[in-house]
Amino acid sequence: MEFSHKEGQTLALTVSYLIDESLPLVSNLANLSRALFDGFKNVSWAGFYLANEEGNTLYLGPYQGPLACTVIPFSKGVCGYSATNKRSVLVDNVHTFEGHIACSSSTNSELVAPILKNDKVLGVIDLDSNELSNFTKEDAKILEEIALIIAKLFP
Repeated sequence: MEFSHKEGQTLALTVSYLIDESLPLVSNLANLSRALFDGFKNVSWAGFYLANEEGNTLYLGPYQGPLACTVIPFSKGVCGYSATNKRSVLVDNVHTFEGHIACSSSTNSELVAPILKNDKVLGVIDLDSNELSNFTKEDAKILEEIALIIAKLFP
């Protein structure tokens, strides 16, 4: 099942309404991770990896789901690939993705969108599913729109 245009707009609006710029970044991302977990189908993990100042490593941020990898170099995994290339990555079967980092052996598909501001990678939004081919191109567009909204929270 793919999102209809209206459902995608609704999730983006939900994200917009949840943001409170008077709160610390981590507080906003914590609530947003739950909205993402609930907003996409068959999600087993939803959250954020935040880039270090040097722009070469991602560190675990707020998320929903089982235990996760805490450090991901830009040179590793789907998240690192997304950060390095500054574009979304949709992987139907993570077991065929060269360099995939298996934080959970039950994960089968993944969708990652970079959070960019002034062409700088601030982090990524990561969605995992235990289902193969769970995410769609429409999901990727929605996640990219959400990443643009979230980028406003960063200085």
